[in-house]
Amino acid sequence: MICEKPKKQKKEALFLISFLFLISLISMKTLKKVDMKDIRISGSELFSQHDLVDNSSLKFPIRLIFVKTNLLEKELKENLSLKNVSVKRELFPFGLKVHINTRIPIAYGERILNNEKILGFIDKDGIFINKQNADEKNLNKLTIQVFGWKEKFKKILSEIFIALENYEFEIVKITFSPDGFLTLEEKDLRTIFLGYKPNLINYQLLIINNIKNEFQKNNFSIKIDNIDLTNPNKPKIKVFKP
Repeated sequence: MICEKPKKQKKEALFLISFLFLISLISMKTLKKVDMKDIRISGSELFSQHDLVDNSSLKFPIRLIFVKTNLLEKELKENLSLKNVSVKRELFPFGLKVHINTRIPIAYGERILNNEKILGFIDKDGIFINKQNADEKNLNKLTIQVFGWKEKFKKILSEIFIALENYEFEIVKITFSPDGFLTLEEKDLRTIFLGYKPNLINYQLLIINNIKNEFQKNNFSIKIDNIDLTNPNKPKIKVFKP
């Protein structure tokens, strides 16, 4: 029993020394300066370390503990049109771990910014993806074009894309005028005017689907010029005159 006490004290002292050493090592690591070469990217091969630096307010070298991960995530998500991004400080291995989830384009897109036409893509949430930030896989399969994109049109675009998954019609073009007038182009029904009321979009899309089904069911051979659904309770169909 007499020998056990010194042994116990020895173990406690060793543990304390090890703990203090670990704390000291962690403190030294967090105060160490991180550089661009210490960024490790996962989830996508589309972006480089330079892309992350160029699209954020991060300035190197910077002490690891001073890296504002939340701000960095917000900047990268917005500037690179990302679905999601997470940034973590890591001590072993030392540096920043950045995991990226890119958006999947489902339509070609065009927007006007400072009187300049910008080409890109749109994802299922209605988010605009700049051309240089888009994954080029499967782009040749895109069949929809969106013109006149603005931030405020995201929700209505998302509603249209959801309808395309659930209904039978095939939209090939979506156009917003500078003042927000919405026009669709359907493969068989041609031009469809929807107007200025985004709150009516689901009702209007249902009517489009019903019209398309009715034409297919009855084998109508008339050629439609346009359909006016600005007042969905009173649809107007204009046909080509023979």
